[in-house]
This record gives sequence, C-alpha cells and structure tokens, in this order.
Amino acid sequence: MVLNLLRAFWGVFFIFWTAFNTALVDVVGSEQQIPLSVVKLWASAFGGEIKSIAAKYSGSQLLQKKYKEYEKDVSIEEIDGLQLVKKLAKSMEEMFHKKSEAVRRLVEAAEDAHLKHEFDADLQYEYFNAVLINERNEEGNFLELGKEFILVPNDHFNNLPVNISLSDVQVPTNMYNKDPAIVNGVFWSESLNKVFVDNFDRDPSLIWQYFGSAKGFFRQYPGIKWEPDENGVIAFDCRNRKWYIQAATSPKDVVILVDVSGSMKGLRLTIAKQTVSSILDTLGDDDFFNIIAYNEELHYVEPCLNGTLVQADRANKEHFREHLNKLFAKGIGMLDIALNEAFNILSDFNHTGQGSICSQAIMLITDGAVDTYDTIFAKYNWPDRKVRMFTYLIGREAAFADNLKWMACANKGFFTQISTLADVQENVMEYLHVLSRPKVIDQEHDVVWTEAYIDSTLADDQGLVLMTTVAMPVFSKQNETRSKGILLGVVGTDVPVKELLKAIPKYKLGIHGYAFAITNNGYILTHPELRPLYEEGKKRRKPNYSSVDLSEVEWEDRDDVLRNAMVNRKTGKFSMEVKKTVDKGKRVLVMTNDYYYTDIRGTPFSLGVALSRGHGKYFFRGNVTIEEGLHDLEHPDVSLADEWSYCNTDLYPEHHQMTQLEAIKLYLTGKEPLLQCDKELIQEVLFDAVVSAPIEAYWTSLALNKS
Repeated sequence: MVLNLLRAFWGVFFIFWTAFNTALVDVVGSEQQIPLSVVKLWASAFGGEIKSIAAKYSGSQLLQKKYKEYEKDVSIEEIDGLQLVKKLAKSMEEMFHKKSEAVRRLVEAAEDAHLKHEFDADLQYEYFNAVLINERNEEGNFLELGKEFILVPNDHFNNLPVNISLSDVQVPTNMYNKDPAIVNGVFWSESLNKVFVDNFDRDPSLIWQYFGSAKGFFRQYPGIKWEPDENGVIAFDCRNRKWYIQAATSPKDVVILVDVSGSMKGLRLTIAKQTVSSILDTLGDDDFFNIIAYNEELHYVEPCLNGTLVQADRANKEHFREHLNKLFAKGIGMLDIALNEAFNILSDFNHTGQGSICSQAIMLITDGAVDTYDTIFAKYNWPDRKVRMFTYLIGREAAFADNLKWMACANKGFFTQISTLADVQENVMEYLHVLSRPKVIDQEHDVVWTEAYIDSTLADDQGLVLMTTVAMPVFSKQNETRSKGILLGVVGTDVPVKELLKAIPKYKLGIHGYAFAITNNGYILTHPELRPLYEEGKKRRKPNYSSVDLSEVEWEDRDDVLRNAMVNRKTGKFSMEVKKTVDKGKRVLVMTNDYYYTDIRGTPFSLGVALSRGHGKYFFRGNVTIEEGLHDLEHPDVSLADEWSYCNTDLYPEHHQMTQLEAIKLYLTGKEPLLQCDKELIQEVLFDAVVSAPIEAYWTSLALNKS
C-alpha cells in the first residue's frame, strides 16, 4: 500500500518536474521570465494532486465517515492544565510516600535491633562480604568471609546476578574487615534482611535497599558481588555519598581555614590540600562554603569571592579544587586574622537570610596553634556557641595539640590529628557525627531526597539508569548513648526516574506537551531535554549532568519566572513563546507553551506540565463496549504502539513476559486483579480499534484493484 502511494507521488512529481524543466529550457532560450501566475498554477496543481492521492490511499475520508457514525458516543473535553498537574503531583506524591514508608520500616527495625544488642569486643561473626563471596583459595576452599552466596540473574535488576533472599556487606578497602566495631554493626544489622524482603514483597518496584553505617560498612539488598578495580581497590565509602550526608546532617555554612605558613611545606601541605578536598566531598547543594589560606596575610582561594560564601554545588567545588593547587607555603601563620575574618563572614552571611541560617562551622587545618585565642571566641561566639569549631592537626608532632583541642571543645566541635594521606578520609568524616548530634538528640527522622544521578550498576538497553534516592538517619536509642546523640548510620532506597514517569500519562499532554520535575535548588530531576550521556558511546556521562538547572533547558524564560516559582514551591500558570526542534533537529517550530506547576508534597520536588497551544488543549473521548473493542483489537493486522504503556507489567515477575495486548485482555476480563492498567487509555484504544477496523478491507481492495 505504501509502495503504491509512493509510486503515485513520484509519478505526479515526475510530470511536474518534466513540465518545469521544459518551460525552463524554453524561457532560458528566449531569455524570458516565468510569470509568477504560472508558478502558482503549477504549485496549486501539484498540491491538489498530492492531496488527492493522500486522501485516496490513506483512507482518511472513510475514517471521517466512521467517526461521524460514532458521533453520539464521542465527547470532546477541554484539558484544565492546573487540575491536570495537581492530579499528576498527587500520583507522584503517593508513589514517593510508598518509598518513604519502606525506608521508615528499615529505620525502626535498625534502631530496635541496635537497642537490643550489647557490644562485644571479642565477637566472632562470619558474614557475607560482598567482595569475598564465592571466592576460593588455592585448595578450593571458600575464603574467610567468602562462603557460598547464591546469585541468580534477575530481570527486575537488568539480569544482574543477585540474591533476593539476603543482603551482603561491603567494607571499604582502607578498613579492616574484622574490626570489632564493624563486626558488631554487621551482626545487629543482620535483622534488616527480613525487612528488606518484606519491603520488596509489598512493593515489587523497589530496587536497591541499603544501610550505610557510621562505622563505614555498607549493607545492600539484594545481595550482589562487588568487583575491585584494576588496582584491587574499592574506593566506595557510603559516608561520602550525598544521600548519607544529606540525611545525617542539616544544611550548613562552612569556612575552611588552611595554614600556608612556612612550617607547612612539603608533605604537610599535600595532606592539608587533601583534607580540604575531602571536606568538600562532604558538602552538598544545600550547603555554602568558602576557603581562606593564611600566613601573615589572608589569601582567598578564589579572590573573586572574598567576603562571602558560595553554594557547594559540583561546579563550585571543582573550581575551588583547581585553585588549591596554586597554594604554596611561606611566612608566619597569623591565625587570629583568619579567625576574625571567618567569624565576620559567617555573621554577615547569616544576616542576608541565605544559607542554612542556623548551622555554621569553621574548619581549621594547621600544623599548630601558639594560643587558644579565647578573646576572639569570647567576642564572636560565646556564650551561645552558634559556630562550631573543627580543628585538624597536620603532622605527627603533638606540641600544639592541646591548644587545638581546647578550641574545638570550647566551641562544640571536634579535634583530630592527621599524620598521613591514608588518615585523611576517616578523620574528616568525624565532623559529620558531631553536626548530626542535634538531629539525633531531638530524634528528627527527616526524609531526604537526592537530585538525579546515574547508577552505573543497572545499565539497561538505553544506557545507564537515572536515579533518585530517598534516605533517613538511624539513631541510637540506648539510654547510655541517647543524650550524646549517636548516629548509627543512614538507610535508603533508590527510585529510577523512569519509574516516576509512569505516573505521567503522555497521551494527556498532546503531541508537543511534556512533564518535568525539579529540585528545591532548581536542578532537573526529569525533563525531555535532560541528556546526561554523550551520544557517542552512550555510556559516557557528562561531568555536571546531575546539576543541570531548569533555566538551561527552558532558556526562553530569561527572567527565571517559571524557575523561581517552582523553586519556591508555588502553584500557578506561566506562558511563553518557545522554539522546538522536530525531525531530529532538522526543523524548528515556533509555538506558545502554557506551563502549569505545583509542588509534590513530602518531597523537595516541584512538578511542571507544558501544554502547547493548538496541540493538546482538548481531549477526545470515545466509548464502545469491551466486546466490540477486543474483537477488533485482536485482529492479526493490529499492533499497539511500543511507547504507550497501557498496563504496568514491571511490578510482578509473573507479568514481565506479557505483551501489552495480553495484559489488556486479562485486565478487561478480570483474570488478573494485580495488574495495574490505565482504564482511560484502554477505553481510547478500544474505540480507535472499532472505528478504524474497516480501513484494512479498504486498503486491501485498493491493492487488488492496482494488481
């Protein structure tokens, strides 16, 4: 049929082209111009012929006639954008709440298990180490902590070999597998296995669930084999992950002071730079910071940003890291000047209303202090002690340790000594536990959500998978530690962004319409223009893919009206003219988009819907009986569009191999009550199947007549 249509088209085009060239030769020969009226006549004839051929071979007139026959069963509804976005936000809110409840059950189980556990320094416990499982020695025996762990490919986890009955434990390479603190933690957290499995039974759409311990180990469900890199190292430390840091601490304002006096030359300065870099790793998008190097004078690491703090997003942190390499040691360290500057910056920034408002800290990295500087602390920080002081003594000498300890303890902070590069990460982590104390003492189990990031473990046919994480802190409830505010760790679960998109029916948005979501920092969680991977290779991620601002893709909104309204979690409407590329960027359409937006309660996200005027303002709703619809839908020449999801076949394993048509039939006949389907969309496809049924016979008759 398509072949016949093409033949007819090219036949008309050949006649037109022949006539045009013949006329052109005549005109060129006689040096006359083609009259405009003649060209218009040709164009009109050419267009009319194409329209006639298209109408004949497409069967459009037959379809119009059939739709006319069903006119009494059809209703046209105008789409209310605000009601639509509110309804979609509610659906996403329910989905997010379901994930949050799974995490909450893990928190309760972890805190109860720890409450019943008594620390035993001599505890011997053989657990499943994620690196060592199924590993054997030369004699063929399983390694210690590496006993047999059954792994089976699972299509829910993109056919990765996993164990859906048990979790296993990853311990960072720089930590001892059988350290008493780790063994005890692994022992009591074993009780999470039951909750992991129960959560997965309740919500089969869940993927990774985990507990990141404050001691450094990482319990992951389902259990999976971890492979070291080419150097035999696994650098992963759960305490460095954003979900852990966000859940463990509140947003904070931080000034980092780095001693660059002459005594810091060589290895000490190298350790100091690495310490600063590790501190930056622990800061997230809700934090603000600056770095000041000092000797006899103050040297802002970024001179353009002196006297203020900047957001700790990825771009800013990387920028400051580059400038750290320019530091060199000389002169005498005048710490009093640096402390005065740090307190003034924090005070001034606090008054602007930006930043965290309440949680502020000074990080001091030095090889010694000749004084306690109590007059400065009395002037700026006492008696309220609103700014915490964290001191890092670089080097093996302990001559000035007492002064630095006093400064930290007198200002509700923490002191630690870093002698080698290997000590840096573990010692930097200690400050997080101090900052978490107020949350722990007040038992604030705040739910946190991260921005979108790529999980390289779950690569699928389309490339790496975009995720967001929901996490909550776990606190000690033991009476002897409760007043001290002991953070046990953080539990979390990952949510694929494509899972969120299932709550958004594309057919309600029109051909050029789309939905998108952003974080409270304006970063994109999902948007059709978010492209986290480079085209070439498909698996190479762009450096700042997780911090793409809405203003970068909705660039026509030059005054950030839409962005600011969504960041401030408002509900409303905004319109603007946009340019949209079609045909893989070959053509550009100019159209007007109406944007509707609202917040998703219980999360830091806001949802937006863009509807293009003239392409999604009205909804066509037809109505036929199930028997009529199924009869025509089951015709062998009928197939369903791949990009439409009529039923969710991903939730339960028994549905994974179903086609959409099979799922629709089971849903409509009531044989699969667990199937979750879009009733409105199914009704529409049944109606279209009935109306378009005669078209196959029409095309067949055309083909027979041609032959």
